[in-house]
Amino acid sequence: MSANYPPICDYEGSDYRTRFWAGQGRTYEDQVERIALRRLMPPTGETLIEIGAGFGRLADEYQGYQTVVLFDYSRSLLREAQSHLADLDPTGTRFKYVAGNWYTLPFVSGLFDTMVQVRTLHHAADVPTLFDQLARIARPGGRFVLEFANKQNLKAIARHTLGQQSWSPYTLEPVEFVRLNFDFHPRWIRANLLAAGFHPGRMLTVSHFRLQPLKRLLPTGLLVNIDKYIQSTGRWWQLTPSVFTASDHPIGGAVAPENAFFACPQCQTPLNDVPPGIAAVLLICSGCARQWSYEQGLYDFKSPA
Repeated sequence: MSANYPPICDYEGSDYRTRFWAGQGRTYEDQVERIALRRLMPPTGETLIEIGAGFGRLADEYQGYQTVVLFDYSRSLLREAQSHLADLDPTGTRFKYVAGNWYTLPFVSGLFDTMVQVRTLHHAADVPTLFDQLARIARPGGRFVLEFANKQNLKAIARHTLGQQSWSPYTLEPVEFVRLNFDFHPRWIRANLLAAGFHPGRMLTVSHFRLQPLKRLLPTGLLVNIDKYIQSTGRWWQLTPSVFTASDHPIGGAVAPENAFFACPQCQTPLNDVPPGIAAVLLICSGCARQWSYEQGLYDFKSPA
């Protein structure tokens, strides 16, 4: 965990991919999340960013975008992504791997057509600040697809009813059930999206059958197909552990200047990008003189060089 404030959950050096995904019985969750993402995300566009992309599990869903930013706080997970996504980007020009703090995003305002955040908001200690940052880098007319851990899920309701859980699934405030692991009420998420200037719309309920006994008993394909057909019930109620929502970007925001991409995360001065063929270089901010590093395809904005 970082010493920064707000605190940041740091997966640096972790074996997250092999410990949590590869061969760990989460094929069902992976497939139903992809279905929800495809339903809510525009299939094509110029620029897309995934916030908390980790090792790039969902990167193959972004083939319709000209430039894709995989953003994460963990350099090591982004290096994993570089390694296993090489075939999706043979020229090395579509994907940008960027390490940084999501409370001080290193991009010019109004840059991204589409923003995606899946399975990472539960680590956000300061959601309003994060949403404000995302609203700043959102291009007007674009789409923000967000997945969040739902406080008001059936398991939490049952545990609370039986007296096995102290916190209420019905109150709006987030609950931190483990250090830097939060569940959120859907109405609280919607209110904070609105406060940041987003226009939240469609909701999908996902992972209806996230129960190990059920996943062992029934074929994965059957569970995925049933989940697919009942995700749309999210427009009426949200009782699953995972909820997806699509929001239109703020309409009054800036549009990024042509050829502008990165900005100093400390002072927001635009930075020159790295020319093709450069293996390592420092990006020097003309506004505050801080230096940020680029090495072997990884932009590092976690701390000044």
